[in-house]
Amino acid sequence: MSFKVFMPTLWYFGQGALNELGKQQLPGKKALLVISNGKSMRANGYLERTENQLKSAGADYVVFDKIGANPLKPVIMEGAATAREAQCDFVVALGGGSVMDASKAIALMATNDGDLWDYVQGGTGKGKPIENHPLPIVAITTTAGTGSEVDCGGVVNNPDTNEKMGIVYPVLFPTLSIVDPELMATVPPTFTAYQGFDTLLQATECYISRASNLMCDMVARATIENVGKYLARAVKDGHDMEAREHVAFANTMSGYAMMTGSCTSEHAMEHAMSAYHPALPHGAGLIMISREYYTYFINHNVRGERFIDMAKMLGKEDAGEPMDFVKALVDLQRACDVDGLKMSDYGIRPDEFEQFAKNARETTAGLFMADPVEMSHEDCVEIYRKSYR
Repeated sequence: MSFKVFMPTLWYFGQGALNELGKQQLPGKKALLVISNGKSMRANGYLERTENQLKSAGADYVVFDKIGANPLKPVIMEGAATAREAQCDFVVALGGGSVMDASKAIALMATNDGDLWDYVQGGTGKGKPIENHPLPIVAITTTAGTGSEVDCGGVVNNPDTNEKMGIVYPVLFPTLSIVDPELMATVPPTFTAYQGFDTLLQATECYISRASNLMCDMVARATIENVGKYLARAVKDGHDMEAREHVAFANTMSGYAMMTGSCTSEHAMEHAMSAYHPALPHGAGLIMISREYYTYFINHNVRGERFIDMAKMLGKEDAGEPMDFVKALVDLQRACDVDGLKMSDYGIRPDEFEQFAKNARETTAGLFMADPVEMSHEDCVEIYRKSYR
């Protein structure tokens, strides 16, 4: 029954919400405007719209456009150096989860000395305390996948150590968040599905974790129900604004679920996969292992009623046994045309599974502690093995 809530982000939600940005008292006068290294922000006009909103609010900006699908530590350090050189006093993240995660790390390193890994807790990180408050962050999400617009963490890849680590500090909550479903209409169907399953699986992990509580359950349930009802529609027609709105809402609720509860080892196991194969989209990796991952816990007879609950949340109203959740999960993957994903298509080999399991357990041990039953190294390897295609 016990929980704590500290989620201080001012949140604007709904179609046209980006138009609120120019009316705000922004947290600085010059922004480092962070976007991905792709073309979509410019091609779809989102960058220009954001620039105009910043001008309306009386803020100057410098664009930093080097963030990849999995943020890399060297790019974070380059972004922080750019912010210092340009004398930026806040950061605007315009993009998906990777851009928002990277922006938090950039905001941290723009005001603190040393290397990002000096402040990472776990793995090879040095766990040093933050000496200076990070730059304030404004998050404008253009995807529905991570909930990063309302949480205080980000995930970054260190290519030197093959670690994909979370950097979580309360000072990294965005001060302002814009969730405008209109900005998500151009996300391709496949990536809409990948992002939607990231949203979903964050919530399902929170719902079965040892850290579950009344507050976490409430927002996790909202996430699961909205994804179950609307994700396939959003994948089928990206301009279905009703579906986009509900999936966007689910996304932000999943961020709140993580802030009031905890994900479990499924995320740790996928982080290991994409740490070694950074071209693998996070959501795709989660989809690949999800069926065997949840089957593992069902076979260990834990959280049975909760699995039945989640099956019903996904629309399987006649659910009566825990495995009905896995059936509902696979049905949704099939409806979104992502049920045929293969690890081998991303260059993953079975001889890597031992290293993946070791990496996951060493770099993100805290997520394993949230599992409803203990999972061993050998259990992890077996889940990878059974998921392999």
